[in-house]
Amino acid sequence: MTFRGTFEHALDAKHRLTIPAKFRGALANGVVLAASHEVELGAPRTVAVWTPDAYDQFTTSTLADLNPSSPKARELKRFFFNASFDTELDAANRVMIPPQLIGYAGLDKEVVVTGSGECLEVWDRRRYAQNFEEVLTRIPDIAASLGDTA
Repeated sequence: MTFRGTFEHALDAKHRLTIPAKFRGALANGVVLAASHEVELGAPRTVAVWTPDAYDQFTTSTLADLNPSSPKARELKRFFFNASFDTELDAANRVMIPPQLIGYAGLDKEVVVTGSGECLEVWDRRRYAQNFEEVLTRIPDIAASLGDTA
């Protein structure tokens, strides 16, 4: 499944997030909650919501060409597996976001759930709005930098 769209939600007092209805079927067999894998210093952090198979494919493909004994590969592997949590949707179609990920992404009560292709992302609502506006101003430059392939 390709995850698309933007949905405003709120975390409850126990840090539970209700999964948008259109994605519940895709996540019915399990969920991996993970720290987003930002590669730029200062990039916004989010909580990624993956299917277990998609997260396994992502981590396997990311680590595939690295020497597993290299310090960088070991550090990346630790990040992927120390900052991810297996869970399931509860009877009310919610997942509890662990405190470690709440802190990582700077989440408050008001959040935005966005489709990001292979996964969902959970953003602090204020940070999402700021980031979206910044990205909108860069889209023409990003598109121009890709060049004309025709």
